[in-house]
Amino acid sequence: MFDSLKSKLKGLFSKADKELDKEQIFGKEEEQSPSVTPDKPIQEPSIPASQPEPEQPKLSRKEMLKLQKQQKATAPAAPKTSEIVSDSGKKIKDSALDEILDELYFTLLEADVALPVADEIKEGVRQNLLGKKYDRSYSLEQVVEMSVKDAVRDVLKINEFDFDQWISQQKRPTVIMFVGINGTGKTTAIAKIAKRLQDQEKTVVMAACDTFRAGAIEQLSIHAEKLGCKIVKQTQDADPAAVAFDAVEHARSKFRDVVLVDTAGRMQTNSNLIEEMKKIVRVAKPDLKVFVGDSLAGNNAIEQAKVFDDAVGIDAVILTKIDTDAKGGAALSIAHTIGKPIAFVCNGQEYDDIVKFNTEWMIERMFE
Repeated sequence: MFDSLKSKLKGLFSKADKELDKEQIFGKEEEQSPSVTPDKPIQEPSIPASQPEPEQPKLSRKEMLKLQKQQKATAPAAPKTSEIVSDSGKKIKDSALDEILDELYFTLLEADVALPVADEIKEGVRQNLLGKKYDRSYSLEQVVEMSVKDAVRDVLKINEFDFDQWISQQKRPTVIMFVGINGTGKTTAIAKIAKRLQDQEKTVVMAACDTFRAGAIEQLSIHAEKLGCKIVKQTQDADPAAVAFDAVEHARSKFRDVVLVDTAGRMQTNSNLIEEMKKIVRVAKPDLKVFVGDSLAGNNAIEQAKVFDDAVGIDAVILTKIDTDAKGGAALSIAHTIGKPIAFVCNGQEYDDIVKFNTEWMIERMFE
């Protein structure tokens, strides 16, 4: 996504160097005179004799990945735009900024970022840069990228949600309801959450409330068998709310920790589906309602989230197929449009291929 932007920006900077008056864009640079103390000789630092470095042991691929992760965790954070503002430096004016922002705006739209979100990011970048001075040790390209990251960070940090901390504070049985249309990976996401809860020594009950499709009941049953957790189900076309009720009652009587409620995923415009969702909410009284969206769906995922949010109220979002999303616009757009936090992203088909959403992780991925 941003490779294209950087390429375009580099073209702009090259153009600016040739066609624009730097003094007019950045203002006159203040004269600088180095401070020299007279009659005091400058001493060259002594360099100790080099000694041969000890041979490093060879690391396995697993050990190398672990070391890289540790180095990444201890590395200093990248500077923010506010941290490179100085009293003297290059001042960016309208004439240099407008063309860059236009390129940025259209690049965001091409990356499936929703129009209101692109507007907000563009305005955020403008406010960060317009009329300000920046440290001369940074190029204009670096300053623009830092400012874009700051604007994206402001959008993604809306109501950050720590699922693991939240679940540790809930009374049992905690009921979590999952909504979303077919094909987004909702049932697999439920299985991944079940595995995550089991790893935390929580007992799990699955409720197969997608009774519209026999295949959905079978799919969830396979996951329950693999994970060794209880599943409550009935035959096809049974009342979904009745299945949810039975699952909650079973969990309550057996002192189970969490009930995961799968729901039907017909098109979000289907009025019967929406009424089913509302009835399940009334009967099961879920403590958390999670929308599962396909990160490849772009603006369709945003519209789906809005419909389910209007109908039953969404508390958090799980984005699937993030490993195949080359654009990243869905995370930005959903977080901004419905104002709900992204709890997890799924990056594969295995049960452990689910990552707690982290703003800095997403920014790093988008700019990689």
